[in-house]
Amino acid sequence: ELMYRLEDRLWWYRGMRHITATLLDHHYARGAGLRVLDAGCGTGATASQLGAYGCVTGIDLERYALRLAQQRGNPRLAASSVRALPFAAGSFDLVTCFHVLVMLDEAAEAQALSELARVLAPGGRLLVRVAANDWLRGAHDRAWQVMRRYSPGRLSAGLTRAGLRVERLSHANMWLFPLAAAKRLAERLAPPRSTSDLTYPFGPLDHVFGALLSSEAPLIAGPGLAFGLSLIALARKPSPATA
Repeated sequence: ELMYRLEDRLWWYRGMRHITATLLDHHYARGAGLRVLDAGCGTGATASQLGAYGCVTGIDLERYALRLAQQRGNPRLAASSVRALPFAAGSFDLVTCFHVLVMLDEAAEAQALSELARVLAPGGRLLVRVAANDWLRGAHDRAWQVMRRYSPGRLSAGLTRAGLRVERLSHANMWLFPLAAAKRLAERLAPPRSTSDLTYPFGPLDHVFGALLSSEAPLIAGPGLAFGLSLIALARKPSPATA
């Protein structure tokens, strides 16, 4: 319910959606008619955004989240695990999976990446976002059942083992990295009152933080960012002609 209330207005969600759109616009036209899967769609804000590129199917394990996603007007929803997707091989041109892998152990992570690659059509792309820098794990990660934060090498290796070719790999949320790092380190000395960053009253800073995060979009789509709080990867499934 908290995610559902905040996804449309909190700076982090707005900024990440802007980054997602900038990355996808480099490869796809709006109204391209793609078959899109949002794997781990949560309460559906991202699935609604992806509708600009085609027909979107959203899956999630949490049925209550799916009911909230349906309230956003997402008609194609299914209760499913990313470890066993109920779709035929090659069903989608684009698959997104945001902050799902971080909740899986190593075996489940490998299964999920294999499944995400399987349902991609040859030439299709997978867009993944995960938390970065395991030394930054804190109260928010524990509250949201985050098992690990990734390094670029680990994320790239997992995608490659799944048979995908990494086209872009970049950090995100770089400008606010020093503030966030200081906050996470301070938590080790004085436990925070709240266990989730989503409950923080950002007030007027919401617009400032949102603008800073959104400003990273062309850099992530271009040269990439060397550090940040998140990692974003775009990987492609080889077609028979390029395999």
